[in-house]
Order: sequence, then C-alpha cells, then structure tokens
Amino acid sequence: MSIESLHESPLQAAHLAAGARLIDFAGWNMPVQYAGILPEHRAVRAGCGMFDISHMGQLFVSGNEADAWLNRQLTNDVAALAPGMAHYTFILNEHGGFIDDLLLYRLTDERFLLLVNASKVTEDEGALKSTLQDGLELRNASDAYAGLAIQGPDTTHIARAVWPGGPGLPQRNGVITLPMPHGDAFVCRTGYTGEDGFEIFLPNEDAQTLWEQLIASGVTPCGLGARDTLRLEMGYPLNGSDLSDTRTPLEAGLSFFVSMNKPSFVGKDALVAQTSQGVNERLAGLVMTSKGPPLRAGYAVHDGETKVGTLTSGCLSPSLGHGIGMAYLPGDLAKPSRELEVVIRDRRFPVTTVKKPFYRPPST
Repeated sequence: MSIESLHESPLQAAHLAAGARLIDFAGWNMPVQYAGILPEHRAVRAGCGMFDISHMGQLFVSGNEADAWLNRQLTNDVAALAPGMAHYTFILNEHGGFIDDLLLYRLTDERFLLLVNASKVTEDEGALKSTLQDGLELRNASDAYAGLAIQGPDTTHIARAVWPGGPGLPQRNGVITLPMPHGDAFVCRTGYTGEDGFEIFLPNEDAQTLWEQLIASGVTPCGLGARDTLRLEMGYPLNGSDLSDTRTPLEAGLSFFVSMNKPSFVGKDALVAQTSQGVNERLAGLVMTSKGPPLRAGYAVHDGETKVGTLTSGCLSPSLGHGIGMAYLPGDLAKPSRELEVVIRDRRFPVTTVKKPFYRPPST
C-alpha cells in the first residue's frame, strides 16, 4: 500500500514533530519508534510510556436486550459484565477460529463499546451486522475517535496530575466517561503491556491537547516496536500472528475467556467437538538457552530432525536479555521444560518451553 493511501492518525503531526519513524501497520501510517525500542520499552517498565492507538476500531452497540444479543456473538459471558466494567473476548467463525480478539466495555445496562483490531474493523462490523436483531443499533465510530494508551508504574500519578480534581480513575478492567471539549471520552483501565495503565478514546479534535499535556507531564512517547516487545514478554497474543481464523481459543490457551456454559455462541459447536476429541497443538512459550540472534516469527522449531512448529512471534526480550517466542507445538512438546531447537539461517539454537508470561512486573 502506498504512503498516500494509508490512514493517518489525528496525531500525525505530533509524531513527526517528535521524530517518529513511521511504518504501514494494518493500513495506517503509525510510529514504530521515536528514540528507539529499548529506551521506550524501559520507560514503560520503569516509568510511563504513551502509545497512539488511534488505529484501533470502536464499535458501539445499544438497545433493548443488547447484552443477550452480544452474548450470542461473543465467547465470554456478557451477562456477568457489570456496567462500567470490561473483559477480553472473541468473535469466532463457525469452525471456532478467531475472527478477532477484542475488549468489550459495558458502558450502561444497554450500551456497549467494542474495541477491535485495526485490520478487523470491517470484518467485525460485517459479522455482527449479519445477525443484528431489530431494536439494536450497531455504530462504527472508528473515524471519530483518537486513542492514547499510557502504561507503566508511574501512570496513576501522572493521570491524576493531568486531571486534577476530575473524576476518580477507573478500577482495573473498568471504564468511565470523561467530558471533553468536543464530546465524551472513555477512560479504560485494561492494557497490553503487563503494567498498570489507561486507554483514553476521545474525539479527534481533543487528541493533540491531551498528547501535549501528557508529554509535558514526563510521559515518554512509544511506538509499535516497544508495544510488541512488551506484549510478548507477557505472552499476550497478537491477532494475525499468534491468532488466526484456523486456530481456536483452546489451541491458543485462551479457554478462560470462553464461557462454554452459555446456551450458544458462534463457534461453540466446533469448540465442544474439539474438547471431546482433544487438542492436537497448543501455543507454547519458548526461551533461548544460549547466546544467539533474536527469535523472529517464521523460524522453524525442531525436535531433533523433525520440524514440529513455526514461531508465530519472537523477539529479544529487553527485560530478560534473551530471546523469547511463541509457537504452536504438538502434544507433550507444548508442556514446560521440553528442550527443542530453533533454526536461524541454517543454524540451530537450543530453546526450552516455558510457562507464560515470560516476565512478571515487580508489582505483580
């Protein structure tokens, strides 16, 4: 895709002024780094970093019995979600494969916000609209909202300084509505780094002012490079890499976010069958046990002379100082403490399977 055809964040000018290097990410011209992946990663682990997440999509669902309808579309139990709270959930296809992984925020009894991946906005909207029942409204407001994520142990202190005397900050997995000059913002407390933090989705017209306030408060701007190393240290999957339409939540180790006790949801029959038959492969964590090049997606995983899998994600962990990655592996090979090898440029390097997450922040 040419640069001219890429979507631009409302914060494009701010990124350029801050010296960001921009790349094509899911059809958006987004910053991959500013000062560098390592200092940005460390800023989040030790202080506070800020990410532009304006590329993510916002779908609003409202109306009588919106919760019951959403419960049939999504895997997690919507009925258990109280107003002002959020949870992680999935849209699946009929074969139990991932269409998208997303966060569902219950704003009120009958109004919901779905925060979806940038590359899946159109597909998600189409899948949901195909079953939309009378009396419900599904509104794609993605073009109207910018998004900022501030993450790190200093986040709460900084947020209170930016909004002195304002509303109380949401609890973990909570969401509050915050009035802004050009409309309401939604302040959420979820995150994708393993650190405490907030996501703020606000009208495009208000994004630049908030960005400048946060920068002035000492927040470090961070790009997609640090976002990837941070989420991988936590073992969080990336849609399109670790999750795909041919992989199920049971294979990905995400069954906790699937409520099999619900009467029905899209893909349930396939998951029931897979539970009965057994899962052939599971997403496992791998760590390098000797010095070598960083792990990267696409590298082959071997058990002796037999190829047993392919890395879906990989990096050199800035916090741990060695390579980490994930791959779907068969049977017992996916269990912790199995010794395998990764092939990098025709050379083999030893790796060991481990339980995720790879890294645990000191506060946890």
